[in-house]
Amino acid sequence: MDVSNPRSRLAVPATEAAPWLLGAVLHRDSPEGQVAVRITEVEAYLGEADPGSHAFRGQSARNATMFGPAGHLYVYFTYGMHYCANVVCGEPGQATGLLLRAGEIVEGHPVARVRRKEPKTDLDLARGPARLAQALGIDRELNGADVFAGPLRLELPHEPADPARISRGPRVGVSGEGGGEAYPWRFWLTDEPTVSKYRPAVQRRRPAGASAKTA
Repeated sequence: MDVSNPRSRLAVPATEAAPWLLGAVLHRDSPEGQVAVRITEVEAYLGEADPGSHAFRGQSARNATMFGPAGHLYVYFTYGMHYCANVVCGEPGQATGLLLRAGEIVEGHPVARVRRKEPKTDLDLARGPARLAQALGIDRELNGADVFAGPLRLELPHEPADPARISRGPRVGVSGEGGGEAYPWRFWLTDEPTVSKYRPAVQRRRPAGASAKTA
């Protein structure tokens, strides 16, 4: 790893890249103004070897960005109403990445508040992956965007977060083989008030005869 090259710091498996993103600042320029978020929580996904990953069943039109080079944004639409953003990590073809789960808005509060429909507290502006994407104005048009070139600009810290300041646990909302304590791949800055609340996944029962939906 060439630590002088920001992209090189992400060209490793997502579990190794996580400490570099914790405390990093992601800026987004738009006609409404600039918004910046300091990332406080991420979730790692390790491609075709990871049952919880969108890439588990191989490359598709939806997840193609994940199979590209590190430092690009993979954006997906979920539950028919929310966008979520991931930073691609690893080498091309590995499809490993970090879901941006939560952060602190450090610039552009007025713009973020309007996008988030004026939440009760600024702590909720980017607490949760859908809220973070909404506050930054991220949608599928930014899928594949380079996070080191406009309209996005990722500022990585000079050093990865101190392991003593990092907590880890199971991923949120991942059920079945890819969930639970066997996959403690959610990382967050300890005692940060903007970190989202952990909610274990609920295994939904399908009606008789219904087929499973894959990511």
